[in-house]
Amino acid sequence: MTISSDNIEGENTRLARIECLQDSLRRMQIEDPAFFYVIQGDDDNSYANVFWADATSQENYNCFGDTVRFNTYCGSQGYGVPLAAFTGLNHHGQPILFGCALLFNKSESSYVWLFQTWLHAILGRYPVSITTNCDSFIKVAIARVLPKVRHRFFGWSVFKDMEEKLACVNRIHPAFESELKKCVYEAETVGDFDSSWHSLLERYHLMDNGWLQSLYNERHQWVPIYMRDTFFGEFSSAEAIDSMDCFFEGFLNASSTIQMLISQCDKAAGSWHERELRADMDTANIIPVLKTRSPMEKQAANLYTREIFMKFQGELVETLAYHANKIDDSGSITKYHVAKFGEEHKVYVVNFNTFEMTANCSCQKFEFSGIICRHILSVFRAKNVFTLPSLYILRRWTRDARINYGGVGDDCSPNFSSDSRESRTARYNNLRAKAITFVEEGAKSIHAYYVARNALAEAAKKVAVAKRKGVRAPQGNSQANGSNANLSLAVIQETPFVCPGPSSIRT
Repeated sequence: MTISSDNIEGENTRLARIECLQDSLRRMQIEDPAFFYVIQGDDDNSYANVFWADATSQENYNCFGDTVRFNTYCGSQGYGVPLAAFTGLNHHGQPILFGCALLFNKSESSYVWLFQTWLHAILGRYPVSITTNCDSFIKVAIARVLPKVRHRFFGWSVFKDMEEKLACVNRIHPAFESELKKCVYEAETVGDFDSSWHSLLERYHLMDNGWLQSLYNERHQWVPIYMRDTFFGEFSSAEAIDSMDCFFEGFLNASSTIQMLISQCDKAAGSWHERELRADMDTANIIPVLKTRSPMEKQAANLYTREIFMKFQGELVETLAYHANKIDDSGSITKYHVAKFGEEHKVYVVNFNTFEMTANCSCQKFEFSGIICRHILSVFRAKNVFTLPSLYILRRWTRDARINYGGVGDDCSPNFSSDSRESRTARYNNLRAKAITFVEEGAKSIHAYYVARNALAEAAKKVAVAKRKGVRAPQGNSQANGSNANLSLAVIQETPFVCPGPSSIRT
């Protein structure tokens, strides 16, 4: 068999690329003891899919992993590398990173491998929801690896496909796409959407269009009104689902190479971390301007981050324009119709549990965003509920979201008995979170600074003694960093995040 010089050159380039990538990953692991990476390749290394997540990404997920966005960037955003990323939202509503991947082979098996590997990296804790591109391979992989997670498509991904599939329709009827978006994003009920959808297709003679029919069959995965009962951490479904992920904007472009990828991803994460710190400082130092005399507003101002408080405040102020009418008062559940003055035709149904002092609303804003809606707040005002029940305060939106949260703090610490990769990561994240809090407190005054510095010096001596006296526990069977891997679902323990919403009330 004759091998051409072009093939040899391409093979050498490919091997050099993989070796360069491995070197970068090894360096990252030296700098970050909890850095996790896995390289997948076949026997002759004809391709190599890669996943990595540093300690910060793992800590991010530990605090804010209830809802996840998975995006593939190559092509759609003009990046020069086949990047994929798991991202989420922090307590300010800013994007944060949960892990990155290079997918040189975008097959169903590659996505299955990636989701299994990512799930292993975040210690098997399932999110409540995940949003992805509209892709058949991704859909099958999520159904297999994350079967209990609510899967949603990005709105922009659906409409991008529509531009290609319905190019002829859009050319003949330029208003069709805007009318369809209005149908999708402005529907208040499932009935509204169905009626508008069928009316629109009839008007444009598209009832027999196979692609639109398949899209309608998948409406539960991309039309907002069908997903209001699930937490996605977003405040405007129309805007959020229609926006593209901007996490790497300004750091990656069409000229980006694999050699520079990891460092640029790290810089992007660092940039967003700086924004989070600035938002933390603003929350701590800028006193919110209260717009009412409500004790609930003052309570929320002390609990929420600045950005989230403003969202809550907007809902609270809007209650002044709403009235709640009692419709049914049988048993422990009282039903209210809540409407805006002058818009009585647009009614929201709120069910209030008198004994538990909880409520749910037909708008399902709290279930979707984690912020209580103006309709429930209107009923609370009518029932003289002056403070916000703890059920409606999601810790992930509070100032203390990163402190002692979900496996980081004392009450929820994981089992540290082994020296497995999971336990080392957990110990690292636990100490790191406590150290950040310690440093912040120690820097508040010169006296606190000297106390903290002396305490650190004393702690360093004790750690050194413990290291000399300590006996290592037996090594476990955890996946080793840097190996070629096909992770088994059997090693993953299913530990889902809790979805917000009062479960004791049924409409």
